[in-house]
Amino acid sequence: MAVSLTPKPKPVKPSAALVNPAQVALATFSGCASLCGAAATSATTVSCAVAYSGGADSTALLHAACALWPGQVRAIHVHHGLQTAADQFEANCRAVCAQLKVPLDVIKVNAKHAAGESPEDAARQARYMGLADAALALGVSQVLLGQHADDQVETILLALSRGAGLAGLSAMPAVFERAGMQFWRPLLDVPGACLRDWLTQAGHAFVDDPSNTDERYTRNRIRARLLPALADAFPQFRQTFARSASHAAQAQVLLDEIAAQDLLHVGSPPAIKALQALSRPRQANVLRHWLLVCHHVRPSAAQLAQLLDQVAACTTRGHQIHLKVANGHVLRAVSHLQWLSPI
Repeated sequence: MAVSLTPKPKPVKPSAALVNPAQVALATFSGCASLCGAAATSATTVSCAVAYSGGADSTALLHAACALWPGQVRAIHVHHGLQTAADQFEANCRAVCAQLKVPLDVIKVNAKHAAGESPEDAARQARYMGLADAALALGVSQVLLGQHADDQVETILLALSRGAGLAGLSAMPAVFERAGMQFWRPLLDVPGACLRDWLTQAGHAFVDDPSNTDERYTRNRIRARLLPALADAFPQFRQTFARSASHAAQAQVLLDEIAAQDLLHVGSPPAIKALQALSRPRQANVLRHWLLVCHHVRPSAAQLAQLLDQVAACTTRGHQIHLKVANGHVLRAVSHLQWLSPI
């Protein structure tokens, strides 16, 4: 399927109403003071990079960053190579960046998914690792991402459809770190339609990724079917969903703090008797924390429930535990649990 390059409309006269909503959001985003300070002290310092796909969201964000910090912005384009239109995406990004006089770095990543791995998850992980590596090599301090309010709602609904816990329902954080690089999402309060409307009115071209309309993917079905229904039934759904995600994120922080305290008590690796002294919910919380923080794995709900059952049943010296958890195993090692990573 060919790339759809939104045509430029006839020039319009600038007006007070023609304000880039991405620029407003970026200017008021927490942490932007540091970038503004860097821009004021040096005309050559590269302060940030925009993850630039050529789509509407990242195009509006790139224009916003350039307006706020002229000469301080780079663009990084990730070439996934997953569809025939990928080369056209890159060509469009080069044209826009040349027009804006923004240095563009194109990185190619291997986004093929392994057996049993979600294609979307594999592409996302490859993209973030590629962006982090490129940004570190360029010496920038932040990478700006174009996810907006509709993306946030889609993420929450996707998490609900998968039976996610608080961590999943917290959706996308506005600031996070990956592979030594800080990422910002300044547009999470901005509806996607506002960004597209501004680009069209201002006459800025952008690319429509044809894969975004492929309803074989759950996120695309949510976008095409659920969001219009939500907008009709609950016009303020973006704000209320974001508030729920914020509550979930706060609760998850509290659980993480309790888990860290409990891990100090039960030890790492965890002592079985110390675990048995905790309630079952706290056992689940601390074991999940131990596996994630110490071994970088996440057990499924079924695996964690089975592990908790085995911990409760471990009342005799001869009771053995040998359970598959994530991609490895949890064993009983005398009085403690032990994680055995895959060979």
